Amino acid sequence: MSDPTSAPWLSDDEQRAWMALTTVLTTLPAAIDAQLKRDSGLNFFEYTILFSLAQAPGRALRMNSLAHLACASPSRLSHAVSRLEKHDWVTRRTTDCPEGRWVEAVLTDAGAAAVTAAAPAHVREARRLVFDVLAPEQVEQLTRIGYQLLRAAAPHLTACLEVPAAGPPS
Repeated sequence: MSDPTSAPWLSDDEQRAWMALTTVLTTLPAAIDAQLKRDSGLNFFEYTILFSLAQAPGRALRMNSLAHLACASPSRLSHAVSRLEKHDWVTRRTTDCPEGRWVEAVLTDAGAAAVTAAAPAHVREARRLVFDVLAPEQVEQLTRIGYQLLRAAAPHLTACLEVPAAGPPS
């Protein structure tokens, strides 16, 4: 059995990389969230829900699939969908089929309009914070590194991201 108090300490280069990564992981979401709240009244989690539904066939997803895509607990997703329902951006419907019964979140026309209106400013902010400061080869490296880290941390999510990039939500 290994000694739980011993660890292969990070080298100076690894420590700098770790600090840079953890700082980005805490500051980038806050910056994106602030932009979305300021420009569209949505938080990043709500935007992610609306965008995921906009990209889904029929603008509908099972709640458990949507929770998986949004990296959220069923409870957190349910609370967010309730907030979105109050704006008439999402509705829930129960579907019966041979496999059983499930609840789907469905993007309304008003919800589609909201995410479509929010998307341009969100994309401008993503460009400003990430893509405008990286060279094209760095974007490729970021993609490869992101997938490597995701495969280690949450391999079940890699399949969700391997969908071809889409344009603005329709």
